Amino acid sequence: MHESSLARQILARVLAEAEREGAARVRAVRGWAAETERLSPEALRFHFQAHAAGTPAEGAALDLEVRTVPAVCEHCGERFEPDAHYPTCPACGSPNVRLLGPTGLHVESVVVEGGKSQGAEEAPNTSRAGP
Repeated sequence: MHESSLARQILARVLAEAEREGAARVRAVRGWAAETERLSPEALRFHFQAHAAGTPAEGAALDLEVRTVPAVCEHCGERFEPDAHYPTCPACGSPNVRLLGPTGLHVESVVVEGGKSQGAEEAPNTSRAGP
């Protein structure tokens, strides 16, 4: 399961953002993952909480949206939404497909408390976590 290592990477980015903001606490993390990452949002949340214990991100909510990335068949040109586990063209059956959007796991924002503005604020962050 790669969720544990991804959770560690997200936590490192979140803690770095909290430190930059001078935040006492991280309240929430929002992001998205491409369906092609084949991850379990529940497992990712579990590992994030486990790794965040004892840090300013302990108890922070991890809001993760899983997005489908459209694809095009390189053989026949069909555009479609691929099955994450078996991405083949539904029109011709070719496995030669190209994804048309971003993939990976992305942190879009980190909500911190007690930062430079001494309140809760949302720090935008469009960084990518993971390989």
